[in-house]
Amino acid sequence: MDWTKPLGLLGVVVLALLVIGALVSLVINTLSGTATIVTVALLVVLIAGVAHVGGRSKRWRQNPYW
Repeated sequence: MDWTKPLGLLGVVVLALLVIGALVSLVINTLSGTATIVTVALLVVLIAGVAHVGGRSKRWRQNPYW
């Protein structure tokens, strides 16, 4: 069973490399235009703003679990 530990580690490393490569490919192919970059930036700002407004609501702060 000791020989399976390095194989498991190798599998995790290979999977991590595949995911990183896929993300790099996605970013290079998707964010190649200026309009796309502006749209993603506006979306990030919108989501951050909505999360900020929702996080400051009274009902959320009055929850006994927080």
